[in-house]
Amino acid sequence: MPFHDLLKNRRSIRDFQQKDVPLGIIKEIIKDSCLAPSASNGQPCNFIVIQNREMMKRISDECKKNLLDDFKKSPGAFSERYETILKDETFNIFYNAPSVIYVVGSSDINSIDVDCALAVSYLMFSAANRGLGACWIGFGGNIRDSKIREEIGLPDNYSIITPLIIGYPQSIPAPLERKEPQILKIIS
Repeated sequence: MPFHDLLKNRRSIRDFQQKDVPLGIIKEIIKDSCLAPSASNGQPCNFIVIQNREMMKRISDECKKNLLDDFKKSPGAFSERYETILKDETFNIFYNAPSVIYVVGSSDINSIDVDCALAVSYLMFSAANRGLGACWIGFGGNIRDSKIREEIGLPDNYSIITPLIIGYPQSIPAPLERKEPQILKIIS
């Protein structure tokens, strides 16, 4: 797909076909994401791939529990619509996607958030180029249970930067209207 079309056609997908994504394709997409720039070419991003639906359900339940605890501690800090959906026992924060890719990195690296965000952008474009859909799921980063963190291979000194769901989309939604860029100033 021409690059400009790829930019215009990439969408956040939350409705997937019940079709597994071959691990080989996931690995290719991850490899493409490693072409992203990083501070001092440190390439600090690491990846955890989960394609086990039982584990994904456990992680979803863990994250929902932790987020609801956060709501109790700071009731006004979050939108009430999130609280309602998180209380729904049937709601899966991963939208029943066949795969989750966690992009993680050492908490000791100052640029880890930016470096991984750049890699995730490449990852999403690589997925879209292969006819796959993806969506950054911020809720999925709320894993506090040390047993689950150990089971998924997340080192103690690592942070979850991005949980990204990926799969074959049921459909591609129409693009949302975009605002014109707000250039604050041009100095020539």
